[in-house]
Amino acid sequence: MTLTFTVTQADTAEALGSGSLPVLGTPRLLAWCEAATCAAIEEWLSPGETSVGTRVELEHTRASRVGVRVEVTATPVHRDGRLHRFSVAAREADGGRVVGTGEVTRVVVDAERFLARLQPAPGHRPESEGPVTGAGG
Repeated sequence: MTLTFTVTQADTAEALGSGSLPVLGTPRLLAWCEAATCAAIEEWLSPGETSVGTRVELEHTRASRVGVRVEVTATPVHRDGRLHRFSVAAREADGGRVVGTGEVTRVVVDAERFLARLQPAPGHRPESEGPVTGAGG
């Protein structure tokens, strides 16, 4: 599965807080790699299922300036029941220079059951109820 993205100012290390330069930030590259794996795993999902990322290994090897198109490819390399591992590669669309490579592991889960298992943190209140205040408020 290959997805294509164009680097914008919002995608830069400077904008994301992961550096001070106006080039593709590693957090955005990682998000694009995960997006490609999400698209690649779709064919294995049944209704009500989704996948969650459980492990990432990413090497960001080349800076990409604003305006550059980046193609991110996710290739299945291992499947064991609910566990799916993908090789990911990002290349500049104009010339094919490698931007980054790595591996992303995802696990298929039932979305409703997954969310039902999550418990709010102690003292957490839904945003609609406002902040938690001390006694006597």
